[in-house]
Amino acid sequence: MNKPLNPRSARALERRARQTLGAYAYDVIDFIRSLRARDADLETLFDYSSADSQTIVDLLRNERGLILVSGHYGNWEVGAVFIRRIVKIPMAIIAMAEASPTVNRLRHEIRTLVGADTIEVGQSLETALQIRRRLAANGLVALLMDRAVGRDRVEVEMLGRRVAFLRTPALMAFTTGAPLLPCFIERVQAGRFKVRAGVPILVDRTRPRDEAIQRAAQDFADQLGARIRARPEYWYHFYQYWDAPAGEDAPRS
Repeated sequence: MNKPLNPRSARALERRARQTLGAYAYDVIDFIRSLRARDADLETLFDYSSADSQTIVDLLRNERGLILVSGHYGNWEVGAVFIRRIVKIPMAIIAMAEASPTVNRLRHEIRTLVGADTIEVGQSLETALQIRRRLAANGLVALLMDRAVGRDRVEVEMLGRRVAFLRTPALMAFTTGAPLLPCFIERVQAGRFKVRAGVPILVDRTRPRDEAIQRAAQDFADQLGARIRARPEYWYHFYQYWDAPAGEDAPRS
């Protein structure tokens, strides 16, 4: 039986929940505004250094493609606007199909408006082949890694707890040699976002596959965990993330 929260803890949790809900609402609004923004307006939307965008360019020089990974943290959707409109690199977003056909159609239309392609995750081998073709052509693919789907999972430790992350990004990096680049987009003020490129993760292909994949996933979990500790209100999981039963799919987003 769970122990009841003391009133002080309950109030702190409610404040954090309100902060998180407010941050998410503002992020959605700014993302929608960014879709039809002029180039000059986008320059004021993003706070970034030339090193942030140059990191992407430099990693692509290896001609193995690039896998951008993030979590349900910050404004990951507006990150596609940054890549397409500021860095000006073609990209494909790997995503689960939405349960609602209408919502799924709208998400596809929004990504098309941004200028990003969508690779929809399915149960067939075709999804993996599409990703590999993109990487073989030195393309950039992006996906969220902090929720496992079915058997596509690898265990990591984050914030002192065990949890399952998506295995596919590290597996694709292992099989293709493409680096993983963590990327986080954080609100710093109204209508202004900080672009934070993490430390690139090179999956060690000299190690046994499962060991190399787990190490890479743990590296990403450590980088994501550091950002969550700094700004916990920007981590958007609106369900019982830690208590989800093993093997149960997380909600789509």
